[in-house]
Amino acid sequence: MTLVLPPRLTASARTLRDTAERRGLPILQLTGHTVPADRPDGGVHLHAGPSFADAVAPALGIAPLEAPADWLAGLPDAFVRREIRAVPIREAYALRRPAFVKSPNDKGIPALVYADGSRLPGPDAVDPETVVLVSDVVTLEAEYRLYVLDGRVRTGSRYADSGRLALAPLSASAEAFGADLLAAAGHTLPSAIVVDVGLDDAGRWMVVEANAAWASGCYMADPERALDVVLRSAGPAALLTERDAAFVR
Repeated sequence: MTLVLPPRLTASARTLRDTAERRGLPILQLTGHTVPADRPDGGVHLHAGPSFADAVAPALGIAPLEAPADWLAGLPDAFVRREIRAVPIREAYALRRPAFVKSPNDKGIPALVYADGSRLPGPDAVDPETVVLVSDVVTLEAEYRLYVLDGRVRTGSRYADSGRLALAPLSASAEAFGADLLAAAGHTLPSAIVVDVGLDDAGRWMVVEANAAWASGCYMADPERALDVVLRSAGPAALLTERDAAFVR
């Protein structure tokens, strides 16, 4: 089992690298987007950003898992507390009110509050059929990252307070909300995923988004448990389960 990393390492990647090394796992840090001819033997796993994963995962036989593009928009209101739609960006151009708009599974469309649809990247920069998530603007008091494996929260961390980076341990109430979410909708997610949740200014818990574990920062989460999720989230395609086959990027 080898963990493949990109040329530039984030703080999270360094933490997971060090954790993997303590386990005795070989590390392969690539120097670019080209896969070497002498590929590692055995299972190969990945922790990297989406564009790097798209470049190297097929050649390495890795199957990166992610949530469906419309997953957040399909959740019951009790878990999102706001209107969310998954639409082609050409429809979002018609917005005449402020809205929070983002790409579902990468950073193609910056996750921002846009004053209206005219502020979005235009058709000269983005394919008009590109799917974006359009949601009501909410104010979050705190945001937490949950590492999920086989329908259970395995570890997590607070990462923001009132919109600003503020790391802290996972709270019991955030974990409990995550457990309720997974009991109701865990079957709609791959077996290994990251889910971000938040507490709004009215004291209500809501799902912020789902992220690919192989591309997510672990903040103050237990790195051993986070690594377990990462390894499952981007591992050998040959070992892919029937359940996870529908969630391959």
